[in-house]
Amino acid sequence: MKPYRSALITLGSTLALSASITVPSALATAAPPYPGADRGAVVRDWYDTTAQTVAAAGAPTQVTNSRTWAISWLAAARATREAPGGRDRAAFQDAAVASAVHDSLVALAPARAPELDAALATTLGRIPDGRAEDGGVAAGARQARLALAARQGDGLDPASVNAPFTPAPAAPGVWQPTPDGYAPAAQYGNRVAEPFLLDSPAQYRLGPPPALDSRRYRADLAEVRAYGQADSAVRTARQTETAAFWYGASLPLYTEPLRVAVTRSPGSAAERAGLVALFHAALVDTQIATSDSKYAYTRWRPVTAIRTGSIGTDPAWSPLHTTPSHPDYPSGHTTYAGAAEVVLDALAGSRTAPFTLTSPTAPGVERTYTGWEQLTRENVDARVFSGIHTRSADEAGVTLGKAVGLHALRNAGRLLAPLR
Repeated sequence: MKPYRSALITLGSTLALSASITVPSALATAAPPYPGADRGAVVRDWYDTTAQTVAAAGAPTQVTNSRTWAISWLAAARATREAPGGRDRAAFQDAAVASAVHDSLVALAPARAPELDAALATTLGRIPDGRAEDGGVAAGARQARLALAARQGDGLDPASVNAPFTPAPAAPGVWQPTPDGYAPAAQYGNRVAEPFLLDSPAQYRLGPPPALDSRRYRADLAEVRAYGQADSAVRTARQTETAAFWYGASLPLYTEPLRVAVTRSPGSAAERAGLVALFHAALVDTQIATSDSKYAYTRWRPVTAIRTGSIGTDPAWSPLHTTPSHPDYPSGHTTYAGAAEVVLDALAGSRTAPFTLTSPTAPGVERTYTGWEQLTRENVDARVFSGIHTRSADEAGVTLGKAVGLHALRNAGRLLAPLR
């Protein structure tokens, strides 16, 4: 039995989502849950509203925006689980989703309050007036208030995330600020932030990176020197495109894949909201765990190793893309990909009908996928082709992300239970 199967049992509901692009015929022909209802529309609409809110008024730190997603959708998932049985259950759950996400986002992105108020009015205008709607709105407001209070002071605000870090003196293998710009270290504060489900940020800390005198390290450095150089003679056009496609931040790049999983789900509002909530809570914890391992080892980036190290030193070497300002090991992009893959595999199936993605860092490029593992594999390669990570750092990131994702699945029941 795969390790995530027990997590599905713990969830206690049919969170396994449809792997096909069309809903099963029984669902497609079923009567709407209430007059004027469109199955899944409320979750879809508020998913899009959350994405628009984060894009327009989000924080400068990715993990803070992941926190916004997690809090808002945990409130929604918990509120839907307060719904009574019977024919009014769907109306209650839809009202609960809208109320919970609205109230959470207004608190976390107050500049967007007018747009959020209008969206709430639109949703509630489609739900029949009465006890079910009133109960859902009240449950959503209550769970939003409790979720926000529970995360108060969790260390994921931008100032705490980017707490000052003083690097050790320059030495072989030790991280130093990198060109261009030589910016100070970022995301150091994540390592002491409060996770959603991990017992501690160090719970799944990786073992050390390859020794500087090891065969693996030499192979890593040779690969990134050849394939990640700005004017590489061996990197193909497709590989260059892969590097550019995945160069942007992981959160916006994975917003559409998660949307694909959510909109293709035949499940209830509670099940769909649970998927969004669990995904983002797991990804917050993954980013916290990533910084723990990064700053436990403070391994230098390829550009520093190649320019100043003792193996094939080349002071003029430059990567294809500018190196982010934090240590090499592990890669944050691949930890994100690994956790996302595990959660989506468990709750949406490992394969789905083809879907297309675009990227803000590769204008005009559109790629088609049929499984979440493909995204992980491309992330691993992309960071090498960009010249900003070693393959060891990328592969270790996948290992860490999958460990945190599995932990979230095993503990999903206590995460999604309504707060009192």
